[in-house]
Amino acid sequence: MLASEYLTQLIWVKSKEGQDFVMRLSTSFIAASLLAASTLCMARSAVPYEIVTEEWAPYNYTSEGQLKGLSTDIVMAIMALTGDRFPIHVLPSLRAGAVLSRHPRTIMYSLFRTEERNSSYKWVGPIIEESVFPYKRRGASLVIKSVDDLKRLKRITCRHAGVIPAKLQSMGFENLDMAATESIQLYRMLLAGHADVIVGDTELGVRYYLGVLGVKQSQLEKIPIEVFRSSLYIAFSADSDDTTIKAWQKALLQLKASGQLAQIQARYQ
Repeated sequence: MLASEYLTQLIWVKSKEGQDFVMRLSTSFIAASLLAASTLCMARSAVPYEIVTEEWAPYNYTSEGQLKGLSTDIVMAIMALTGDRFPIHVLPSLRAGAVLSRHPRTIMYSLFRTEERNSSYKWVGPIIEESVFPYKRRGASLVIKSVDDLKRLKRITCRHAGVIPAKLQSMGFENLDMAATESIQLYRMLLAGHADVIVGDTELGVRYYLGVLGVKQSQLEKIPIEVFRSSLYIAFSADSDDTTIKAWQKALLQLKASGQLAQIQARYQ
C-alpha cells in the first residue's frame, strides 16, 4: 500500500470523537513519510496489523463517507490508548470473514463469540451482550408462542449468510427464506407484505434500520422468543501475538473503568 493511500484511509475512518486523534496521526505520518520518501510502500513492520469490518449497523457502518458505529468508536478509543495506527478496511461480510481466517495479523470487528468460532481466533471483549428476536407486522394475525410455532410457519425471512441463519439452521429450521443480502431489505420486505416474520438483527439494529426508513417502531411487533444471545467481541487472527491482545484487553478495561465505554454504548441506545 502506498503512503498516500494509507493516509487517505486513516482520514476516512475518523469518527467525530476521534477527529483530533486522526489529525495528529496524519501530521505525524506526513513527517515520517517525508523522511522515508513518501513514494515508497510502507514496510510491513510499520503496520503490523490490518483491521477489517463489514456494514452492520449500528455497530460498524459507513455514512457520508465515514466509518461509524458503536464498535467502531470503541476500536478507535482502544487504539487511542494503545497508540496503534492500524488501517481499517470495510469489506462484504463473507469476504471480511475470509480475510480474518486466511490472512495473518488481521483484526475483525464486530463478531459474535460463539462456540464454533471460539478456538479459531483470539478475542478482545466483550463489547456488549446482545439478543436477537423475530419480528412481525403490528396487528398481523400470526399466533406465535414457541420455537415450534416458528418452525411451522410457511417462511421466516433472514439474511442470506451470517451467524443468525446458521444458528437457525442448526436449530432445525427448514422454512428459512434467505433472500435478503442486506439487513435493511428485511424491513422493506416485512413492511411491504413480502415477508411474514423476519429475524436478523439485535434490538439496536431494528431501531436503527426503522429510523433509516422513517418508520415508527410501533409498526412492528417483537415476538418474545429469543433465538440467539451472545456477546460481541473484537476478533484477532490466530497468529496474533499475545502482547497485542493483552494491550487491547487492558485498554478496553480502562474504557470500562473510566466510564467511557458506557458513554459510547449510551450514544447508540
